[in-house]
Order: sequence, then structure tokens, then C-alpha cells
Amino acid sequence: MGCESSKLASCCWTGESGPIHEAQNPDEEKNEVSDSPAFCEFTFEQLRIATSAFAVENIVSEHGEKAPNVVYKGKLENQKPVAVKRFNRSAWPDSRQFLEEARAVGQLRNNRLANLLGCCCEGDERLLVAEFMPKETLAKHLFHWDTQPMKWAMRLRVALYIAQALEYCTGKGRALYHDLNAYRILFGEDGDPRLSCFGLMKNSRDGKSYSTNLAFTPPEYLRTGRITPESVIFSFGTLLLDLLSGKHIPPSHALDLIKDRNLEMLTDSCLEGQFSTDDGTELVRIASRCLQYEPRERPNLKSLISALYPLQKETEVPSQVLMGISSDGKTMPLSPLGEACLKTDLTAIHEILEALGYKDDGGAATELSFQMWTDQMLETLNSKKKGDVAFKNKEFSAAIECYTQFIDVGTMASPTVFVRRSLSYLMSDMPQEALNDTVQAQVISPVWHIASYLQAASLFTLGRENEAQITLREAAILEEEKNTSS
Repeated sequence: MGCESSKLASCCWTGESGPIHEAQNPDEEKNEVSDSPAFCEFTFEQLRIATSAFAVENIVSEHGEKAPNVVYKGKLENQKPVAVKRFNRSAWPDSRQFLEEARAVGQLRNNRLANLLGCCCEGDERLLVAEFMPKETLAKHLFHWDTQPMKWAMRLRVALYIAQALEYCTGKGRALYHDLNAYRILFGEDGDPRLSCFGLMKNSRDGKSYSTNLAFTPPEYLRTGRITPESVIFSFGTLLLDLLSGKHIPPSHALDLIKDRNLEMLTDSCLEGQFSTDDGTELVRIASRCLQYEPRERPNLKSLISALYPLQKETEVPSQVLMGISSDGKTMPLSPLGEACLKTDLTAIHEILEALGYKDDGGAATELSFQMWTDQMLETLNSKKKGDVAFKNKEFSAAIECYTQFIDVGTMASPTVFVRRSLSYLMSDMPQEALNDTVQAQVISPVWHIASYLQAASLFTLGRENEAQITLREAAILEEEKNTSS
């Protein structure tokens, strides 16, 4: 399933720009939220207290104090964390226009947005108050990551969620988004990407307030000084390039690479083996359509969502797991199984799996008992039982043989059997086969932490240290979530 850059480069661009065909579009209404507090107007004193007098240590803007409009982390009287954007004195000379804009944006409520909760308009002061997103920006996770690069599945999720956010805003009469880029996309406590509401505020009624690096500016803005809904699509195309490349590549340069079929420089090397050629081709095609010179040739948001939706991967896996972050953002202590996998202590792993049994195969036991009446099922069940006996007695070659007989029949898919055979392969010095079995276990049960732990052990054995550490952390997060929910 992997995709090498050279292979992608040879087939990713046909030189034609056909329409983006619509596919199934999920119901976006479920993303609307009603439990978020209603928009309200704050006093300057309230926000001064919330931000500890606009303390420097509370600044969360990318450029700190040097930013023209500074964003602070704050905490309201009810202890709710918020982001407070304080504009410079010249940004909004018309107080009535500021309040109109803020109130209009403040009516939006959606899970794909970092929603606007309130504003302040006193004297020359203009401030906005939004939901605080604690897991930083897309720019941080794409361009300046510390522990792991963003996975392909998560990059696709970002693209879909932001397209859904823009479509929601368009449906509510807010089709213009100013300066859409990787710094405008934030991650919440759950790891889900959100579009900052601040970009929905404009300080001129004709849309002339768009300011960005000219290399990334829609061509029509350079001609007319105005942005349109089609300009937002162009900016979305630059965002897709960011997600594909892991770099902030100017659109003109990216289009040259695509036309020359030189996609090795366009694709993030950290993504090697994570996506298929067809998926890479499709994302490049979508981005190319968004970056068309003529605005009328760019797709609309509905067709973008329809094109992005079928590309989604690992949809059952929570975003914070894909992002490799825990619920509190800290490194979690490893469980005994996690420690054993970290040390590749196969004997300890065996003891834990033997004690666990088939507790996580609840559905499997029911299906087996229902089908036990057939001779074939009895034979299959006997193969599994023989495998379990061999596994318990540490006769791993026999366990592999018996579990393989059970799996090959194909009547019953058991993640535990795949995990047990995986460990048997590790015990038999067959780490690649062990890794393959953990992948099969994850296909059956995508959020089962045991499969991820065994995958980490397999990767450690293969010498793939970085991948193993990432997988181990994901397994720990899944285990924490399971323990919390139970």
C-alpha cells in the first residue's frame, strides 16, 4: 500500500484538470453545537483580569509581542480558558462596524470552528474572545514538529474538517475568510483541527483588508485588491500543498513541480509508505484545481468535501491518537505491557497475553458459539484451541501452524489470534511476519491498544526505532482512553 516518491512522480499528473467528481457527502449538521455559551460583550477590565494584565507570558501569537494584533491565553471568572485577541489602535476605527462584525461571527457555532464567544469595544480598545485551543497550530505540527511528523491520515482529516468549517460559514453568510493559512488552524483538547474564527472578521465592507505574503496571494487579489469566495478556495489549495509537502511552498513553484512531474520535492519524505499512489494523485489533483488562475475554474466547497471524504483513513481512530498526544498533553507512564514492548521483553509480553486471554474478543466468542454446530466450525475451533495450548506451553512453531489454520478458514476474525501469532513470530525470529499480523489485528479492531503495543515491539525488533516510539505512544494513549471509559 506504500507509495514511493518516484512512483508517485511518474503518475500523479496527467497535464489535464478535470472536474472534481462528487462522492458521498456526510451530513454536516451534526457538527453544529448548541452547548457553547452565547456570544456576549465583555468589559476591558474583565479581559485585563482574564489575561493577568495582558502578561507577556500569556502571549500565544506566533510572532509574540511583534505581531500587529496580539493573542493572549486567558481565563474567565468561571475558569473557562479563552483566547483573547487585542487589536492595534488603528485596526478598527469604526466601533459600530467592529461590533456588527463580531456579533455576526459570534452567532456561528460549529465543532469545526474555534468559536467566537465575545468581544470588547471600549474607547480605542478592540478585543475578541474565542474558545482556547490548547494543542497549538497546524504550522507548529507541520513545519516545526518536535516528536513526530503529522501522519497522512491526520493530514487528510485536517483538509476535510477545514473544508467543512468553510462550508458551514458559507452557509451562514460568511463566505470570506481572510488569510487562510496553517497558522489559522488550531487543535483542540481532543486533537481535532478547528478553524480560527478570527479570520472571519474583516475591517472593510468591500473585502480589501486581505493581507498576506504576495507569493501565496490569489492572483485576482493582485489585480483588483479584493477577495471573493473563490479566493478562499485558492488559499485552501495552498493549505493542501502544505499538508502534502510539510513545507510552505509557493503555489507557482508547486504547480511547476507538478507539471514537470517532479513530485519527489513536493511530497513530504516523512510520509513514505503511508499512502497509496491513487490517494497521492487525487490530493495533488484537488490542490491543482483549487489553484487555477481563473476563479471560475476552481471547485466549490461542497465538491471539495465530496472529493476529500472518500480519501479519509483510520476514521475510527481519535485525532489525539493520530497526533500522538495524551489527554493532558504530557508523556504518560507505560503500563507493564508497554514497558515489556519498549524493552522487547518477549517473555513478559507472553505472560501478559496469556493472562489476558480472549477478554477483548467479546463479539468473536458469540459468533463462534452460534456457528459451532457445523463440522467446519468445530474443526476451526479445534485449530484455535490447539494453538492456544501450544502458545501457553511456549511451543511457538506449533502455535503459528494452528493459528494459521484457524485464520485461513476465514469464518471468524479474531484480533487476539493475530496478536498471539504475532508474538509467536517474534519468538521465532520472524519480525516482519509479526508486524504484518499486528496490522491485521488493527484492521479488525482499530482502537485496540494491545495490537498497537505488539506493533511497537515488532518495529523495535526490526530496528525502526522512530516508528516504534510513535506507535508505543499511540498505544499508551489508546490504553488510557480505554481505562478512562471503563
